[in-house]
Order: sequence, then C-alpha cells, then structure tokens
Amino acid sequence: MKAKDIFSKKTVIPFVGGAIAALSGSKFVKSDTARKVAVTSMAKGMKAKDDAMAAFETIKEDAKDLCYEAKTKKDEEN
Repeated sequence: MKAKDIFSKKTVIPFVGGAIAALSGSKFVKSDTARKVAVTSMAKGMKAKDDAMAAFETIKEDAKDLCYEAKTKKDEEN
C-alpha cells in the first residue's frame, strides 16, 4: 500500500470528520445545555415510571377486589 493511498480523500475526510465530531461531542457533553437536557430527560423518565407504578397498583387493587368478590359470591352459593 502506498502512502498516497493511505492519505487519500476517502480516508482522511472521514477521519477528520470523526475527530471533529468527537471533540465537539465531548464539549457538548460537558456544557450546561447538555446537563439541562439530561436532567429534564431523567425527570420525565422518573415521572413516567411513577405514573406506570401508580397505574399498576390501581390494576392490582382492582384485581384483588374482583378476586375477593368472586370468592365471596362462590362461598354464598355453597
């Protein structure tokens, strides 16, 4: 492989683009904007989890009530 082939546009341009993306990405991650986005996303995720757990508890309580009612009805029939 020749040096000319190694440093061709097909090789250098993606490498330089990747290096620029890595540098700008690391600066973005350390910025206040990224922190605010991360905190907001985490808060939304925690709220969604809490809402899902509340819905699950409601369904669980309803299922227990139905089970109790069915058992009571069966005991009354016997």
